[in-house]
Amino acid sequence: MPTLTRGELADLNVFSTICRRQSFRLAAAELGVTTSALSHTMRGLEERLGVKLLHRTSRSVVPTAAGAALVGQLDQGFEFIRTALGELENYRELPVGRLRINIPRDAARLLFNPILAQFNSAYPRIQLEITIDDNMIDIVSSGYDAGVRYGQTVPQDMIAMPLTGKLRWVVVASPAYLAQHGTPQTPQDLMNHSCIRMRIGDASIYKWQLGEGEQACELDVPGNFVANETDMIIHAALNHMGLAYCLERYIEPYIQSGQLVPVLQDWAVEGEPIVMYYPSRRQLQPGLKQLIELIREHAQ
Repeated sequence: MPTLTRGELADLNVFSTICRRQSFRLAAAELGVTTSALSHTMRGLEERLGVKLLHRTSRSVVPTAAGAALVGQLDQGFEFIRTALGELENYRELPVGRLRINIPRDAARLLFNPILAQFNSAYPRIQLEITIDDNMIDIVSSGYDAGVRYGQTVPQDMIAMPLTGKLRWVVVASPAYLAQHGTPQTPQDLMNHSCIRMRIGDASIYKWQLGEGEQACELDVPGNFVANETDMIIHAALNHMGLAYCLERYIEPYIQSGQLVPVLQDWAVEGEPIVMYYPSRRQLQPGLKQLIELIREHAQ
């Protein structure tokens, strides 16, 4: 069996990436090259192998039968290579490599912004790329090494590492709103209030979860304002537009200053932690363990 050259391995990785992303444009973005460079690489690879590997139209890219057979074997081989390289981290003082993570906005503000400069200073040989996205995605097919989400939303086949403890969710409003409309005493009272609603990553309107155990309930609260971003919801509450359902940790400064007032505190919920998750079949990417530890240390 002939030895593969570095260029041939790189070309096969290009082909594997195109198949996984099902797009020349997305594959080019992941690999940091142009789409024309990928097209040139694929033409050369198909000519050398003497087999057509891809069907390409204006709307999609799919492997031919020969391409599907090849990429299935390649993916296994590249996984073995990634595992072997990952095990080298045990022998390296400082991690080296590229780390791509998909995180929601709440995690960006609460967990990542406070530690990014420290992480960059401590691990200068890690190229960290973060995408902020509240939608649930397939991190593997999208080319990410790891993702961050609230625990209950993480796919079961992933390894999930908690970054926080359980998180307390509360209902709040401005003093001016409560003075004008009164303070709700029970969850059912919310149905007579203006509530600031949230559209979450799966495009549904989030139902407010209140109470624990036998008292637990979910309410599709009324309100004429909907947003899909926490900061805008908080801004609306600060401007007396209604009651908001928020992560207590996110709004602590506003509670401490008196700009927002918690209500229904006996009905506050201890929710799932924010977790870092990654495929169970993979070794940890370089730098991921250190990033998790730093976030946990700061989040205590």
